[in-house]
Formats: sequence, C-alpha cells, structure tokens
Amino acid sequence: MSAETPAAAPGQFTRRRLQFRAWRGARPFWAGLYMLFAGVPILYFPYANLQIGHLNLAMATTAGAGSLIIGVLLFVLGISVWFQRHIRTFAGVAAILLGLVSIPVSNFGGFVVGFLFALVGGAMAVSWAPGPPPASQPAQDPDAGQGAVPEGNDPDTTILKPVVDGMGEPNDLSGTSPANGANGRHSAG
Repeated sequence: MSAETPAAAPGQFTRRRLQFRAWRGARPFWAGLYMLFAGVPILYFPYANLQIGHLNLAMATTAGAGSLIIGVLLFVLGISVWFQRHIRTFAGVAAILLGLVSIPVSNFGGFVVGFLFALVGGAMAVSWAPGPPPASQPAQDPDAGQGAVPEGNDPDTTILKPVVDGMGEPNDLSGTSPANGANGRHSAG
C-alpha cells in the first residue's frame, strides 16, 4: 500500500460482516462447513506419514483411491450446499452415506473424526429449513382511521361464500362439495 491509498472506509468491516451474516443465515452454512471438515481427515490420513517418536507410521492403504473419492465428494457436497440450497436433502443424505462408507474404506472414517463430522453435517443439512421471508411493513397513512372498513368491502373476509351461477345454484367445479356426494375427496376417474 502506498501513502496515497486510503484505508478501508469506516464501517466497511461492519457492513461486510452483516452481509456475510445475512448470506450465512439464508442457507445451511454450518452443515456445509461440517461436511468440509469431514473431508479433511478422510482425505489426509491415508496419504500421511505420521511420526510418533522414532516410529514412522505410514497409513498408505489400498483404499487410498476410495478415500480420495470420498473426501473430494464431501468437499463438493459441502460447497454445493452453500450455493445450491435446494439440494440440501440430497447432499445431506449423500454425506451421511459417504460417512458410513468411509468406515471400512478410509481408516475407520478418518479415525472416526471425519465420520462424525459427515454424520452431523449431513443431519444438519437434511433438517435445515429456510426461515420465513421478512415481512414488509406497509406505509402508515396518518389520515386513515384505525380499524375502519372501506365502503363496499366485506368486513368478514374469513367466511368464503359459494359462487352462484346465473340460475341461483352453487357453481362448485372442484368436485369436493358434500352436495354432490364427494365428501371432500377427489375421485380418480
């Protein structure tokens, strides 16, 4: 940075933090993060050479390719849950299944750590539901009276009135009227 470069605008960090909070709240963020964390030990341990004192422990197994595939798929599922909210159920079930498959394939699911992260992240993705959209507040007119009903409008809008055709008979085309014997059930034929 040069001396002429201005510093970040005041309040920019707060604005970015609030934008991230709004983005994070509109999707299963923690489920995706747990799926990413599940992929790390499942991918790392089969290819790692651990040294405990003077003992060199090589975890290279014949299932290294399986561990690689499971770890990469968990990464992809975690990121796709963030950016494609509508696939959360599929991604959650797939993460749970990949976590279960990682037990025999990838050193007990990355020494059980990756397995547990995959189960928790998958369960969080399956159980996540979007919140209600924010309700918009209508503009208040200071001249309007509180509780007044405009002329010509029916004050009781909770009671649905039957539609009547030109001859005075109810015009119920849904097929669910008790008058035509349907008893509220649709017929399949």
